[in-house]
Amino acid sequence: MVFRLTDDQQAIRDSILRLCAKYDDDYWFDRDHDGEFPEAFVKDVAAGGWLGISMPEEYGGSGLGITEASIMMQAIAESGAAQAGASSVHLNIFGPNPIVKFGTEEQKKRMLPPLIKGEDRACFAVTEPDAGLDTTRLTTRAAWDGKDYVVNGRKIWTTTAQSANKMLLIARTTPIEETKRPVDGLSLFYTDLDRSKVEVREIEKMGRMSVDSNMLFFDGMHMPKEDLIGEEGKGFRYLLHGLNPERVLISAEAVGIGRLALSRAVAYANERVVFNRPIGQNQSIQHPLARSWAELEAANLMAFHAAALYDAGEECGAEANSAKLLSSEAGFKACERAILTHGGMGYAKEYHVERYFREIMIAKIAPVSSEMILNYISEKVLGLPKSY
Repeated sequence: MVFRLTDDQQAIRDSILRLCAKYDDDYWFDRDHDGEFPEAFVKDVAAGGWLGISMPEEYGGSGLGITEASIMMQAIAESGAAQAGASSVHLNIFGPNPIVKFGTEEQKKRMLPPLIKGEDRACFAVTEPDAGLDTTRLTTRAAWDGKDYVVNGRKIWTTTAQSANKMLLIARTTPIEETKRPVDGLSLFYTDLDRSKVEVREIEKMGRMSVDSNMLFFDGMHMPKEDLIGEEGKGFRYLLHGLNPERVLISAEAVGIGRLALSRAVAYANERVVFNRPIGQNQSIQHPLARSWAELEAANLMAFHAAALYDAGEECGAEANSAKLLSSEAGFKACERAILTHGGMGYAKEYHVERYFREIMIAKIAPVSSEMILNYISEKVLGLPKSY
């Protein structure tokens, strides 16, 4: 199998890199310090029509695949924006997928165009403090009162909730003890974020300062039935449909950050002279960087293999999960090696590589851990007994 970008795909990458060139190292350095959301950057992405790259054309999107979306997200990360830039638009790329696949025609016409134009900003309210990766154990409740669904409960690690006006929310509409299986009774909604009934509390964290992460506390928030996506009780299944494309996008972004860090390390190794020779002349510097290049390129092939399978409508769970595993590890090693190549200056913010290292940690942790991916491969690919 040979993978190379088509002319159209290369044009997407080139266009995104030109857009990102306006937002240089100083811009992202400042956002990392002041914590301000990169509004100007996101508005430029929206103005170019890029938020709808994988959304259907009839609703204002470009109708392209996860492959093209991954090319776009990788270019954003690789440009210097790293995870901060990618995360500022990430949800718009894969988040509306359940609406596209399972929403009614009325919902698609109402919900998708404002997202694509950047008029609406959505957050993704799924994870809960006490459930972790065991999504079937979510306890946030959306109870039908005869007129509306009324939401009570908590969510955690909800990105962009500080500025979002919409949210994709999964909540339990039937208590778990009343269902045949734990996966039943969870429903998916795309609805208004009513701040009079939701407390949004920002989480202080180690990186990606300009893209907020939050705790959400729901206290009697009402949602109309028109905001229910698909059938009541099948929300968990709808979420599963979007897991593979999200893993592919995260993989592409992780490779982009790794390439960014590697390029900075190579430049420094060529410029930094010690003992009357550039440090890049030493094999102890060369070999780790060369290994990172090989690891990143291998991970990238797996990511785009998974993307191609998804776009072809084929099963890609093993490939998407493997891509996430390999890309996060390769990106992490590249960022670590970039810091070590810089020596003491790698610890200094002015060289930027310490920011990449802090931000690549997101790909190591989310949306699923490496250990859970290995569990999946062990069971689904190798046929070993389920271990959890």
